[in-house]
Amino acid sequence: MLFNSLSFLWVFLPILMLLYFTIGKIWPHTKNYILLIFSLLFYAWGEPKYVLLMVASIIVNYTFGLLIDRAGHKKKKKQKVLWLVLDILFNIGLLGHFKYFNFLVANVNNVFGAGTLTIGEIALPIGISFYTFQVMSYVIDLYRGDIKVQKNLPKLALYISFFPQLIAGPIVKYRDIDSQLDNRKTTVEKFSYGVKRFIYGLAKKVLIADSMAAIVDTIFGAGIGSLEMHTAWIGAICYALQIFFDFSGYSDMAIGLGSMFGFKFPENFNLPYLSTSITEFWRRWHISLSTWFKEYLYIPLGGNRKGRFRTYINLWIVFIATGIWHGAAWTFVAWGLFHGFFIFIERLGLKKILDKYHIIGHVYLILVVLTGWVIFRASYLGDAIQYLKVMFLGQTAVAPIQLYNVVNKRTLIAFIFAIALAGPIQAMLSKINISKKSANIFKTYVEPLIVITLLLICILYLVNNTYSTFIYFRF
Repeated sequence: MLFNSLSFLWVFLPILMLLYFTIGKIWPHTKNYILLIFSLLFYAWGEPKYVLLMVASIIVNYTFGLLIDRAGHKKKKKQKVLWLVLDILFNIGLLGHFKYFNFLVANVNNVFGAGTLTIGEIALPIGISFYTFQVMSYVIDLYRGDIKVQKNLPKLALYISFFPQLIAGPIVKYRDIDSQLDNRKTTVEKFSYGVKRFIYGLAKKVLIADSMAAIVDTIFGAGIGSLEMHTAWIGAICYALQIFFDFSGYSDMAIGLGSMFGFKFPENFNLPYLSTSITEFWRRWHISLSTWFKEYLYIPLGGNRKGRFRTYINLWIVFIATGIWHGAAWTFVAWGLFHGFFIFIERLGLKKILDKYHIIGHVYLILVVLTGWVIFRASYLGDAIQYLKVMFLGQTAVAPIQLYNVVNKRTLIAFIFAIALAGPIQAMLSKINISKKSANIFKTYVEPLIVITLLLICILYLVNNTYSTFIYFRF
């Protein structure tokens, strides 16, 4: 089920809220059960059979959690390590089978000849990368002694399957939500903030991301021979805007929905396109993923504590893993290596220069990120290389795409808003001293009108157009 579908907005969410705020108020202990049941229904809506896979994952990890807790004292340290290793192997194996097995088979056949392996295609369960990383953080933190074991299976199941962030994050660590499973309050302030945040995210997706997608799909879908330098650049810029507003819009909706039910989720974006280095970009983009890799891969590998050479190796490993996490394709591996390379040279000293000259740093960041997004968007590495050649070297197209066939009034307006809202307006407002009185007037009178207007416009778009899935659903 999609947040931007009418079935979610008019059926699923209203029924859930009605039950949660009526039955849940009379019998507070039922609130988690109501959320759990609806979360499983939410996931089963699109892929009924794979809800069983998620339930199996929950039960297995719950069991390993109990085993690790029972082996907690020093005399059973080896046993504790064994349970942790087996649990990690289970989770990585599950992810590897469903997400990467087709990729492995295809590459074996490419090397040794078609038909070497003739195993049928394995469908990718939606959201498996996100909920697998969440449950691994629970087990690893339990092993480290950072959290207490969750002996209540439904509560652990709710943490893993909670529908707002189940499909595309943010990746929520168990320690960030542990106390909220038992003690949370849904206040008027939290609920109204959640509604506002959800509608802003919905507008990002429906009004901006989907408008950019129309341009992107046309340009990237055309043959390389139809592209000229300016159209290639427009396609890359629009994709950068599409993926930002698509993914950050989903995160906004997830955070908003969580707030409606009394939960506080971590932020996942912080205006990444205002960065002046790739290092800074990754502190602002998909924050929950980058912090996950930092805490559960980079630091355990030694981080920057074992010398410069080892630090560089650890960084390369992290960015290769980041690329692979996004998908089973060489384009994602190349994208991870590409970002890892610039992190590497920034560590060598480039970042010190970029920090002194912010304008140069920002231009550098945009060029690197746009180049990376072309690799990320392409189906094959060869396609990405050809596209980048047109971007930077140009060509005379045989049958060039005409911009008037790509851009209309709606997409042009969306493009202008996308550029402005990707960082420039926020940066400008942060430098203006706004009085408390003006801020209160805006929050009390102006913002509610903006939110209601955005919701009505989004509904009109959803009624008149087919809604589209989110980019990160495929990861």
